[in-house]
Amino acid sequence: MAAPEAAARKRRLKGHFAARAKRPRGGGRQLEAGMRGILITCNMNERKCVGEAYSLLGEYGDLLYGPEQLSGPAERLSGSKREEEEDEEEEEEEEEAAEDDAEAALKKEVGQIRASTERQLRRFQSVESGANNVVFIRTRGIEPENLVHHILKDIHTTKKKKTRVILRMLPVSGTCKAFLEDMKKYTETFFEPWFKAPSKSTFQIAYKARNNSHMSREEVIKELAGIVGSLNPENKVDLNNPQYTIVVEIIKNVCCLSVVRDYVLFRKYNLQEVVKSNKDDVQQNPSNVTEEQNSTDVKHETMEENLKELK
Repeated sequence: MAAPEAAARKRRLKGHFAARAKRPRGGGRQLEAGMRGILITCNMNERKCVGEAYSLLGEYGDLLYGPEQLSGPAERLSGSKREEEEDEEEEEEEEEAAEDDAEAALKKEVGQIRASTERQLRRFQSVESGANNVVFIRTRGIEPENLVHHILKDIHTTKKKKTRVILRMLPVSGTCKAFLEDMKKYTETFFEPWFKAPSKSTFQIAYKARNNSHMSREEVIKELAGIVGSLNPENKVDLNNPQYTIVVEIIKNVCCLSVVRDYVLFRKYNLQEVVKSNKDDVQQNPSNVTEEQNSTDVKHETMEENLKELK
């Protein structure tokens, strides 16, 4: 090969793989505004958490919506095996592409994009959440709040423990940019099915922010509570046993929202706690309170103070 051609080929390859290096791992699968799905917290082992999530959601998804219909010859995988296959595919793609010339690498990338598109059309797909110990499973063709409530109700009834590393499982019915004006505009419509007159309900707001420093807890709670009140003045706050809990989970610049039932009954949608009996809860050491529970108490007090200001 002539020296000029070799140099040109080297430049093309360098540019191609430099562009690949800048892309986020997982083919650009990241949590972003507009997605719906399920936010899951875990204790350190995110990979195993994803495997448990696929297995659990697949089991109950089939019961509620029927078996998933996959297009193409791909076989359905569940749990950690599916997650391992996706990781192995990405590693093999990178290794093989490094050995090809620029033209072959580009052709291979087209095939990878097509395969990635097929994965994106699956009922459940893990995406990068943007926070440690948090997994986000994007959903398609289902109602996240109904699926998660069904799972919690079944586990609460049977008291059968089905996961080891999954802690909380929160449905995300809508997402928007995590800026106050965007949240206000979005929730004015988002809240209507639950709170717009003639519907009236009792409610509370559960707020959590991760990797975000520009949002004010107090301001967000005050504004969202005000929107609920504007939809129907008869909507009332109940911090003990509300009909609905507005869950606000902010990760970086994305705000995840849901309105859930039985938040108190299902132990804040904690799969490890919901299997315990009421007797177990009473016998727990009162001093053994998690940081998350402490933060919830604080946010309830803050919410009550803000609502008094609105009046």
